[in-house]
Amino acid sequence: MKKGNLFVVSGPSGAGKSTICRLVRKMLNINLATSATTRKPREGEVNGRDYYFLTIPEFEEKLRNGEFLEHAKVHENYYGTLKAEVESRLAAGENVILEIDVQGGLQVKEQYPDANLIFFKTPTMEDLERRLRGRKTDDEATIQLRLKNSIKELEYEKMYDTSIVNYTVDDSCGHLIRIIEEKSIED
Repeated sequence: MKKGNLFVVSGPSGAGKSTICRLVRKMLNINLATSATTRKPREGEVNGRDYYFLTIPEFEEKLRNGEFLEHAKVHENYYGTLKAEVESRLAAGENVILEIDVQGGLQVKEQYPDANLIFFKTPTMEDLERRLRGRKTDDEATIQLRLKNSIKELEYEKMYDTSIVNYTVDDSCGHLIRIIEEKSIED
């Protein structure tokens, strides 16, 4: 059986990754590996669907047990992808998207050199700030932390295979779909 392809989507918080990945998954019937995090759920988020919400001790135990493909501490919380979420799907020939932070993306590339790393960003920093504020999910301190961290995250763009500037959701979805379809045809 042909092994599935692994796509890693990263970029600053507020760049539109979640929205675009959610839409593309529905259009292509592609899997998104559910990440684990120690952050508190936002309104409407469901454990096991949006994230696996873990306590810090639970996350650290899984980390000690080698259960993570990648992990990082971002915005004062742990995030990580469980190996089991990815490996079984790839082995079954399914394509998988990981929507993870830039540090995690590079960790995945070390273990899966053929992974496709795709970097999302907004046209300007002003757009990024407007989007973060428009979500109305974070307090001012969190928004400032995310903006500060985005400057560091943008430095990783050059280490990714492809960059997508998210001018509009429709254009960005189309771009990501083309990348996935082209890779699937190659293999």
